[in-house]
Amino acid sequence: MSLESNLSSSFATTARSRKGESWVWLTAAGLTFGVAMALGLFLLILIKGSSSFWPRRIDVMEVSQAGITEKIAGYVTQKVQRRDSAGIMHDEIQVFRGNKDLNGEAFKFIDQSSIKSTSRPQSLLLIERMEYGPAIVNPIAIETPEGRVAADSNRFEKALENLLEQGRSARKKLLLIERKKMGVISRELDAIGRAEKSDLVITEVGKNRRVELQTSFEQLQSEAAAIRKQLAQSSFLATTANGESVSYPAGNLTHVFAANQAGFFQRLGETFHRVAQFITEDPREANTEGGVFPAIFGTVIMTLVMSLFVTPFGVIAAIYLREYAKQGLFVRIVRICVNNLAGVPSIVFGVFGLAFFVYFVGGGLDGWLFADRLPTPTYGTPGILWASLTLALLTLPVVIVATEEAISAVPRGVREAALACGASKWQSIQRVVLPASLPGILTGIILAMARGAGEVAPLMLVGVVKLAPSLPLDDIAPFIHPERKFMHLGFHIYDLGFQSPDAEAAKPIVYATALLLICVVVGLNLTAILIRNRLKKRFAVSSF
Repeated sequence: MSLESNLSSSFATTARSRKGESWVWLTAAGLTFGVAMALGLFLLILIKGSSSFWPRRIDVMEVSQAGITEKIAGYVTQKVQRRDSAGIMHDEIQVFRGNKDLNGEAFKFIDQSSIKSTSRPQSLLLIERMEYGPAIVNPIAIETPEGRVAADSNRFEKALENLLEQGRSARKKLLLIERKKMGVISRELDAIGRAEKSDLVITEVGKNRRVELQTSFEQLQSEAAAIRKQLAQSSFLATTANGESVSYPAGNLTHVFAANQAGFFQRLGETFHRVAQFITEDPREANTEGGVFPAIFGTVIMTLVMSLFVTPFGVIAAIYLREYAKQGLFVRIVRICVNNLAGVPSIVFGVFGLAFFVYFVGGGLDGWLFADRLPTPTYGTPGILWASLTLALLTLPVVIVATEEAISAVPRGVREAALACGASKWQSIQRVVLPASLPGILTGIILAMARGAGEVAPLMLVGVVKLAPSLPLDDIAPFIHPERKFMHLGFHIYDLGFQSPDAEAAKPIVYATALLLICVVVGLNLTAILIRNRLKKRFAVSSF
């Protein structure tokens, strides 16, 4: 019986080994581990990114350190343990106290043992400003040319809303004047100046036009100065937790929130407000405050332009390799090169894009079309056009391989049926093969877009910048500006995480921007799946 048991066990082990059951379990374990790591990373970014928008309660802590007692108003961002010079561990908290213009730093570490008392006054306000970041203060009054409204007055809340609306309206007017109207005049004056340097004949009409433009420019400057003067006449008066008096002009205020008075739904509304602000506004304060709209816009526009270039070249190359090229050594070498291109580090494509697209092609265009602007380059400098072309080259192997696989998956009988009906080879490809393989082609294109949207290294050489006040697409003629530099979500994360002068203030925006970039990539992939499924049903074919 013992021998029979051993033999049966041996046969069972051999059978499992032949079936590969142990390898199946090992593969499943590896897959589970990889999925768990990916989900863990996503949950970390999701929690950190979303929590940065939730408004927290503000505490006033009375702190006594080195014989000095002070009051610090703020909210706790993290708890840490630190060892002092004597080797003793201390529990410390990091507090966001704002008021960077007064304190120098918005964050402060406090030893918990030094906190004597903690209170949560209802009157504290969290004020968002255009400069120096948020401030935490107690309101005193609002001063306007019409008079003074104290904080305990019934009219204070209405007066505060009017002050904020006045500041928002004035900033919109200043933006229209300085960025658009004055920008148009500056460009026209610059064109007249280039014509004069080129020794072209300047007519009397041209001279009069120059005088008119200069007069209009001075009038706009006067209008902007008048708006700023009017804003300076209205201000918000307050005191800090230590009793220091401060005054904020209307133009510097963007939003006010009473964190300690707000209920759950008010805090939820404030969260939505912060999310909308983050998505729609421009960055400020070295990108640590404000929003990321230019980065979102630049990422989307660059990805779309990249897809316009990579799609025709990738599809045409795949059609030639699969349908027309004679299958032999040369085609095999080409396919090997295409596959190897997919593994080349992206920074190499950035160096190539800088040398070929920017310096060679862009420099040639400047010498041919914009010689009057030299030595100032127009296209011979990094811009969104060259960035899109560089990423199109980087993602070209993805499109070629996906298109070839999609074309090869079309049943042979479908091709033969088309040819039997009298269609030429190109007609059968155009009207039968391509529609049938369209789901796979489109999936490859959108996957290439998803990869291009997340690339950073090559963009640092061919067009992306820390801050781009002018978008590559706007309402100023000629409306499309392919030569302009742009902002990108991936580079924004890198800049805030490693180049920001205020690393602590940048942490929440780093997580929020990373979450936004993940949402963009996931959205592209989900769109690819939905479109692919729809097209599969529409262009489904069967094998004969």
